[in-house]
Amino acid sequence: MGLPQIQKNPTTDGQDPAAIERVGGGNELLTLEDCDQVDLLGVGVSVRLEQEFRRYRSSECADEGESDEFEDETDHDRDNTCFTGTRKTEGGTKVLIAVGQPSAIKVVWSILRVLAGTRSPQPAGVGTVDHSSLLPVLQALGEGGLPAAAGRGPDVSTYLVKMSGVEPDTLSRDEALAYWLNLYNAGAVGLAIEAFQSGAASVFRVPDGFTRHLITVAGEELSLDAIEHGKVRRFGDPRIHGALVCGSLSCPTLRPTPYAGEDLDRQLNHQMKDFFAGGGAVEASHDSVSLSRVLLWFGSDFVRPHRMPTFMPASKRRTLQAVRHWLPEHLQTRSNVEFQDYDWRLGCAVRPSER
Repeated sequence: MGLPQIQKNPTTDGQDPAAIERVGGGNELLTLEDCDQVDLLGVGVSVRLEQEFRRYRSSECADEGESDEFEDETDHDRDNTCFTGTRKTEGGTKVLIAVGQPSAIKVVWSILRVLAGTRSPQPAGVGTVDHSSLLPVLQALGEGGLPAAAGRGPDVSTYLVKMSGVEPDTLSRDEALAYWLNLYNAGAVGLAIEAFQSGAASVFRVPDGFTRHLITVAGEELSLDAIEHGKVRRFGDPRIHGALVCGSLSCPTLRPTPYAGEDLDRQLNHQMKDFFAGGGAVEASHDSVSLSRVLLWFGSDFVRPHRMPTFMPASKRRTLQAVRHWLPEHLQTRSNVEFQDYDWRLGCAVRPSER
């Protein structure tokens, strides 16, 4: 399967475009936007793309006799294949994007393996779950961010142990979805805490953070990826994309309290509105709205929720139509869509209260 090549060089404010260069290993070079084009299943958030792309090597710059040391290390991740960094050369500052040639088929295959290896949720009971043990973690995050939450790592572990004893299929549908949402977010917060304590600039610098074993539930070993794609998305409710966090600055904020089955519909509607009002949708021009890149990756879930997780990309027009009623009122009449850049730097926040 061929991949579209985006002819768009990266630029930065105040720099001469002639001084900007893309560096690669001889294959077609891809920008960050190209990586999105590969994301046919909306898996870029969770599938570690570095497994599909060729990792950056210093030898890629060897022919030019230049060092591969980056001045802005926060933008450079040797374990992540889509990254930018800057360095000084004799000709001026250069912005580098060093990624290899991905295989769209491999990306699709990766998510299919998650789906094939994870049992579909079948809630058919009336049970409920007490998520109150997650409250101290959320409270610490809300009061002092990750520095405050760092001391609550044991509370995250305690919560996960408690949740491992739950039989999700004995719950009602909404209670089960609340269970999986809370479980995923607890694991993501734990991953963010781990990254913070190690001094990492992103959760993607934690080895196999989204694919390693997180918890065993009802005899099934699950990773964060398996919970998101194999459990949560199979409930067919696209509003979960306003509820799941990933430990990055551009992801949605957490609620100050866990999700609860008896109030889940209201909570998810509020999450979507809060996500867009908090920066997930901003004015781009008089007739355009700039949406979070989450809507580029997962727009098809909103357009075709009955087929979640979906396999085909959605058009901008249909994506906008599907989310329009959650947008701030002054943006609901916009006709055109742009997508924002996604900031993968480490970050995890709790909004202070319901708006």
